[in-house]
Amino acid sequence: MSTILIVDDDDQLRRSFKKLLSEEGYAVASAASGEEALRKVQRSVPDLVILDMRLPGQSGLETFRQIHGLVPKLPVIIMTAYATTENAIEATKLGAFDYVLKPFEIPAMLAVIAQALEAGRFMRSPVEMDGGPDPARREAIIGRSRPMQEVYKAIGRVSPTEATVLIRGASGTGKELVARAIYTHSLRADRPFQVINCVAIPENLLESELFGYERGAFTGAAHRRLGKIEQANGGTVFLDEIGDMPFGIQSKILRLLQERSIERLGGRETIPVDVRIIAATNRDLEKALQAGRFREDLYYRLKVVTIQLPPLQDRLDDIPLLVDYFLARYAAELDMDNPGIDPEAVAALSRCGWPGNVRELANTLQKALIFNRGAPIQAAEVAYAVEGAANLGVFPRGADPPARRWIRQCLSAGGTPNRFDAAMDQFASMLISEALKLTHGNRSRAAKLLGLSRPTLHSKIDKYRLKLKTTVGEDEPG
Repeated sequence: MSTILIVDDDDQLRRSFKKLLSEEGYAVASAASGEEALRKVQRSVPDLVILDMRLPGQSGLETFRQIHGLVPKLPVIIMTAYATTENAIEATKLGAFDYVLKPFEIPAMLAVIAQALEAGRFMRSPVEMDGGPDPARREAIIGRSRPMQEVYKAIGRVSPTEATVLIRGASGTGKELVARAIYTHSLRADRPFQVINCVAIPENLLESELFGYERGAFTGAAHRRLGKIEQANGGTVFLDEIGDMPFGIQSKILRLLQERSIERLGGRETIPVDVRIIAATNRDLEKALQAGRFREDLYYRLKVVTIQLPPLQDRLDDIPLLVDYFLARYAAELDMDNPGIDPEAVAALSRCGWPGNVRELANTLQKALIFNRGAPIQAAEVAYAVEGAANLGVFPRGADPPARRWIRQCLSAGGTPNRFDAAMDQFASMLISEALKLTHGNRSRAAKLLGLSRPTLHSKIDKYRLKLKTTVGEDEPG
């Protein structure tokens, strides 16, 4: 459970924040002054601080400086209710994660909080290579196969340099973990680490997210805002899924790599920035070059060092190690005993094609643990946990899985308009309902089980008008 410290002298705002964030599954502490906040950070470091700029006694800016000096990798979100945002911008330049103007929209604030917590996790959680003595408590790149040994060598050689790195591989192969490993073993490990997913952010927002904007740059730009690249000055920027970056923005990334400078939207000032770029993609960039969707000059600038991650199908010998690692890790996260796994189940897992690679294997084992009753996981349990379980060879010949029978029932109802959308909505509703039942109404754990963010889960609960039966304390993460 992530802990968030709210620092504001407004009692009502602190109470509202506590109610909101507690419902989102966070643990919340609060302080009414900068001095009190510093004492609390010294006693127990939270995962995130949300700090008001104007405080009684010690100012918010001075409080931020002292918090940043105590815990450099602790993300801090600055709040300000005043028209001038110069102090907030100054704090951002000094390393604050972001700043938010009061009053703010709750969904937007929750999104910034989620991003800040993720950035904090990236910066504070070192990624081990081939695991460590306590796999339940750390993230690791697992594998001893020959392809993975080459990956480890590449990480070790490139991490202490300033070289730009391009990480390539199919979805689910662990590109994010490799980027984090490079960062945590680099000379910039004590500086900011910003992650930008180039496909998750709408094209019309991506440019301002990357480079920031000046006041009046477009309708609604009421104040200057620093972009993620400028916020990461002195640190590292990870451009995930860069193969999907819009063509028009690619030229600005090229300028960043060539000249180490940017311009905010609506601005004419050239701003020098010192960042290291790590990029990742699952796209065939060579085909994108031929199709005119990716700049050739940017392509060669990015691939100073290329690390190619193998698909799981090419490293099946690593599956027993991966199984042991994920069972230990998820059993600890779910606060349950690790039941172990039957050798036949491991053999069945090794027969699967794993189009979703390591991520799909991890999700399968997490689901198997949730349904497990304490005995070692059997091949049949694995079959029901993995999508396309027939590929494992554990269903009897001619068996008809329940999901297929349900699909046939939907289709037999006739070709009514929007049959596909209606069936998908019905399935999504059932899937969310079952996840909530399995987690006893704990929305935080249900969101994690489904691979959704908490705000996304909440919006789907509203969309499908699901009625939750919860008792006091059930929504607090266990």
